[in-house]
Amino acid sequence: MHSTNYYNTFIEIAEDCKHDSGVIPPIKDEKKTIANLQFEILFEHPYKYSSDEVLFAVFARRKGFLQEELEEEKKHYFSKGQPCFRASPLSKSYGWGVHSNSDGKIAIYGVETDEYKNLLEDESIKKIKAMRSRKK
Repeated sequence: MHSTNYYNTFIEIAEDCKHDSGVIPPIKDEKKTIANLQFEILFEHPYKYSSDEVLFAVFARRKGFLQEELEEEKKHYFSKGQPCFRASPLSKSYGWGVHSNSDGKIAIYGVETDEYKNLLEDESIKKIKAMRSRKK
């Protein structure tokens, strides 16, 4: 099984992020986007879920899987590599850094917050940048 989980790591916003603060992703055409669903989970439940749990929950919700299908679908989903939160629209476009604690549980912080700045300055935490939206 592949995993998207990080441990004791901070994903900084992308170099070409459009926002200089954490922005709530807008709902488009009355339908929640991947960014909306990720934001809701992480904003309401910081450090409760791992990256794998959030990404699969969003995937399963969008696909409309039945409860009894979830375990098999999860095995199939993680049987190949999946994009991690470095590719999330939250960190690429909406100004949210993603911190994974030592247990692999994640939380988001707006780039304008003291928490974001403190995570950047913490030398005990590995830092990686979110993926750019556009090539250089």
